[in-house]
Amino acid sequence: MRFDLTDLRLFLHVVDAQSITQGAQRANLALASASARIRGMEAALGVPLFERGRRGVQPTPAGRSLIHHARAIQRQLEQMVGELGVYARGLRGQVRLLANTVALIEFLPDSLGSFLAAHPNVDVDVGERPSEVIVEAVAQGAADLGVVADTVDLGRLERRPFRLDRLVAVLPRDRPEFAGRRTLALADIIDREFVGLGPGHPLQDHILRHAARAGRNLTFRVRLGSLDAVCALVAQGVGVGIVPEATARRCRRSMSIQALRLTDSWALRNLTLCARRFDALAPYARDLVEHLGKQAPEQPTRRGRSAGTTAPSDDPTTGEGAWRPG
Repeated sequence: MRFDLTDLRLFLHVVDAQSITQGAQRANLALASASARIRGMEAALGVPLFERGRRGVQPTPAGRSLIHHARAIQRQLEQMVGELGVYARGLRGQVRLLANTVALIEFLPDSLGSFLAAHPNVDVDVGERPSEVIVEAVAQGAADLGVVADTVDLGRLERRPFRLDRLVAVLPRDRPEFAGRRTLALADIIDREFVGLGPGHPLQDHILRHAARAGRNLTFRVRLGSLDAVCALVAQGVGVGIVPEATARRCRRSMSIQALRLTDSWALRNLTLCARRFDALAPYARDLVEHLGKQAPEQPTRRGRSAGTTAPSDDPTTGEGAWRPG
């Protein structure tokens, strides 16, 4: 049986891409060379690894078994590289990080930027996925770390706090209906026309589930592909929207919107950093975990407070230091 680490990396790229052509591109190999390597692995093992179809390739039962072993070898290799990195120049570490939309857009860029600037020999491969998909990918070893909303079941994955994701209602700035108010409940706006995110978007599904539990449906004038687009159309008076507070803070600098915190308990979510085992990560991946956790909040209750603590200074009900939406 003769195949090497390049073969295993190619195999995993093909699995992830569900295409030999795209897998070859990700592995920086010519298609003919990649096809020959896959055939060579199948010949060496004596079993087919992929089922070929018009829409791509899918692993066979033997291929699914190899996925487990190939990812284990990849993790061990990355851990070795990290541990030897202090002795050997030129070795680079890579961390595979998956994050949900809010974490990727609003929280990770600054933290990743400062980490990468301080660690020039570490690369971070970042992907955007729904929280449920991230949990599965981390559990199967397809990603080293994940950032997910705490509304999903993490199973046996280890977890650490990352950030708070607070949802707010956004309205045009010149609307007087809620003048003087800093908070409202979904019930206060549920009869209005909404600007929302597209079908299947995890955040929009989260909002719709809780509207349904209250026995109501939201009426959408338009559904868009990004949080910024939602805020832009709200500013033009198309409807009201619900977005993360971090998005509203950023967009209100250039858009004529006001934002009021939702008082519903489901509008406060914890973003959580997860891994199969944090102590089994390569040293450079553990460094990233420590870096990302530096600004992690204390875990709050669903009323927005940590057990035994007073309300944080950015709560709009506390006065000094509060963010005054609108």
